[in-house]
Amino acid sequence: MSGAKLDSFLDYWESEGETLARHGDYDWMAALTPGRRVLEIGCGPGFSTLALVQRGLDVLVVDAQPACLALARQRVGALPLAVLEAEVTALSAEQRATIVDFAPQTVVCWLMGAPAEVTGASAGDGGKAVVAYRERVHRAVAELAVDLPSVSALHLVDRTAIPWQAKDIGRATLLGYHRQKTLAGLPFQAQREDALYRKLEAAAPSFKPHAALKGVVPVLASLLAYRSS
Repeated sequence: MSGAKLDSFLDYWESEGETLARHGDYDWMAALTPGRRVLEIGCGPGFSTLALVQRGLDVLVVDAQPACLALARQRVGALPLAVLEAEVTALSAEQRATIVDFAPQTVVCWLMGAPAEVTGASAGDGGKAVVAYRERVHRAVAELAVDLPSVSALHLVDRTAIPWQAKDIGRATLLGYHRQKTLAGLPFQAQREDALYRKLEAAAPSFKPHAALKGVVPVLASLLAYRSS
């Protein structure tokens, strides 16, 4: 994710978001989302929010950045949208009550990103800070979903890169990762068929796979988990 400060991050996100929207990637994610009432954790400049709202879903967006919430509202225009300025890893009792009252059926967290001032990323850390941030937020989102009695599904989507010819093996890897990191000990389950990849038509400028990694392509990695009965 590009940008140390929020402004540069949003510029990058706007450009990437336009590309993803043009290629139907947000529509693909929205089409995978079950339920009618959706809690969206993190909205960026609102392309994902628009895809959900255009499907006719009731959406509550939670984001710690007022600039992101404002962009999401602007992007959906006159369509109905509820927003809540809050940090998902540090929700107050009042903020939790607002979410409970909304009664979401599905929680989504798509294409998580944040400026370096939030993740703590630096040029020399090999991406470790971003990975740690992603794991921390994903876990917080999953724990929040557990605490919401109305929620029956959790949908996570992120960017990664895989050898496309080995995508079926990669589905098992994606499932195992979230079972061990995101969902460990929680009453949410997913099967191999719930792990999907979608090839990105336009790679980020920073995507430059090593010459030895033949066939590696940028993808969206989607996992849909359901509350255990």
